[in-house]
Amino acid sequence: MKILLVNPEFPETYWSFRHALPFEGKRCVFPPLGLMTVSSLLPRSCERRLIDLNVERLKDAHIEWADMVFITGMLAQKVSLHETVKRCKQLGKKIVLGGPYVTSTIEGLPDADHIFQGEAETTLPQFFEDLKRGETKRTYKAPERPPLSISPIPDFGLVDVKKYSNMSVQYSRGCPFSCEFCDIIEIYGRSPRTKSNRQILAEFDALMELGWRGPLFIVDDNFIGNKKNVRLLLPDLIEWQRKNGYPFSLLTEASVNLADDDQLLVAMKEAGFRRVFLGIETPVEESLKEAQKTQNRGNLLHSVRKIQSRGMEVMAGFIVGFDNDPEDIFERMIDFIRASAIPMAMVGMLNALPDTQLWKRLEREGRLLGNDATGNNTLTSLNFIPKMDAEKLVNGYKTIMRTIYKPSEYYRRALDSLQRTPQEIPEAHQYHGFNAVKAFARIAFTLGVLDSERREFWRFFLHALHKHHDRMTEFLRHAAMAYHFRKLNESYGDT
Repeated sequence: MKILLVNPEFPETYWSFRHALPFEGKRCVFPPLGLMTVSSLLPRSCERRLIDLNVERLKDAHIEWADMVFITGMLAQKVSLHETVKRCKQLGKKIVLGGPYVTSTIEGLPDADHIFQGEAETTLPQFFEDLKRGETKRTYKAPERPPLSISPIPDFGLVDVKKYSNMSVQYSRGCPFSCEFCDIIEIYGRSPRTKSNRQILAEFDALMELGWRGPLFIVDDNFIGNKKNVRLLLPDLIEWQRKNGYPFSLLTEASVNLADDDQLLVAMKEAGFRRVFLGIETPVEESLKEAQKTQNRGNLLHSVRKIQSRGMEVMAGFIVGFDNDPEDIFERMIDFIRASAIPMAMVGMLNALPDTQLWKRLEREGRLLGNDATGNNTLTSLNFIPKMDAEKLVNGYKTIMRTIYKPSEYYRRALDSLQRTPQEIPEAHQYHGFNAVKAFARIAFTLGVLDSERREFWRFFLHALHKHHDRMTEFLRHAAMAYHFRKLNESYGDT
C-alpha cells in the first residue's frame, strides 16, 4: 500500500519565523514530527512519502501516486487542512485525518473516510488490522492515553533536514497544571508521560547519524512536567552531549517553576540547553489567579533572571484580555518585558480554545461569540466578550506590539539578554565556512543596506560584536528575529 503523509501549511504567525528564515536559506522552522512518528507506526510493507506544504507544493502526481492520504494538523492549520482534504477527495483518494485540530475541534470536520482522535500509538495498528479484515471504522479513539514506551523513533529520514532551521524530538506528553485557557491538558492529560532515557538517546543518535548539527527543540509542552523522570534523564543527556562533542543546542518549553530548582537548572545548562520558552502570561497577580496559573505567582522577574543566569535565554508567552486585567495592563506588560530582557516575547490576545475550561466558563456566562478560534492569538479578533472595552483592549494590544518590536526596543533587550546569559560551551549551529558568509551577507544587505531601520541594526551589530564577539551566531539570529517580528506586526496592520 502507498501512503502519502501531508502536513498542511501554517499561516504567517509568531512561530512561523517566515521573515527570518530566508536569511538562513531555510524554508521552515520545524519538520512535522507527528507525521514522522505516524510513518514509523505504519506496517513495514507500506511505501510512504511525506509532503510538507510549508516547504514544497503538493502536486496532483503526489496524490495520484497514493492509495491513501494521511493528513494531520493543528488548529492554526485548519484552512490548509480543509483545502487539502477537498483536493484529495476530488482525485478519489481515501482520507485519514488525525492530530490536535481533529481531536479538539467542535467545528464540522471535512469529509474524511477515517478520523483519528487523540494519540495513535494503539489505534493506528488496530486500523491496519481492521483494514485487513475489511472492517474499518470511521472514527478511532484510544480508550486511554498510551504509554510513550510504545512510541517509535520518528522516521526522520522522511524529510530533507536541510530545508529546516531546527530539528525536534518529543520526550513527554501532558502537563500537571490546570491553566484555564490551555488545551494541552484536555488533549494529553495532567499526568505527564515520558519516554525512557534509552528511547530519547536513540532519537538523538538517529538525528546525528542523519548528519544534523545545530538547534534541537524538545517540543514538550512542559519539559519539567515530570520532574522525577527529567532528573533521571539529564545525567544521560549530559554524558551523550559530552561524548559526541555537543552537536545539539537544546531548547524547550517549561513552566516558570523551573527557576525554583537549582539542581535542575545546573543540569540543564550542562546538558546544553540554550533557550527555554516560558508561559509567563501576565505580571498581574489577579489575572494569574483567574487563569489558575498558580505556578507563576511570585517574583516573576527574579525567576526569569535566575534562569538567564544559568546561560539559558528566556523566550516567553504573554496574554492580554483577562477579566482581571487593570486599565494600565498595557504599560505594565511593556515595562515587564523591558525589565526581563526577553527579546522573543510572544504577546497575544486571550483566545478561547474549544473544550478548554475557559471555553466552558465563557459559554456558561453567555460570552462566547460566533467567531471560531484560530489558534493564532497574535491576531486582534476576539471570539468572546471581554470585560474591558473591546476597542480599548485591541488598541492597547497594538500599542504593546508596536512598542516591543521597534528595532531599538528589541535590540536593547537582545543585548541585555546576551549579557545575562553567560556561556561556556559554544553554541552548535549549521553556519560554518561559506554558509556563514552567505547568511551574514543576506542579513547585512537586507537589514544594513535596504532596510529603513539600518542605523539601529548597525548600532546593535557593532555593540554586540564588541561585547560578544564569540557569540556572533546568536546576535545575528536576534537581528533576523527582530526583522521577522516587525514585519509580522506590520502585516497584521489593523486586523
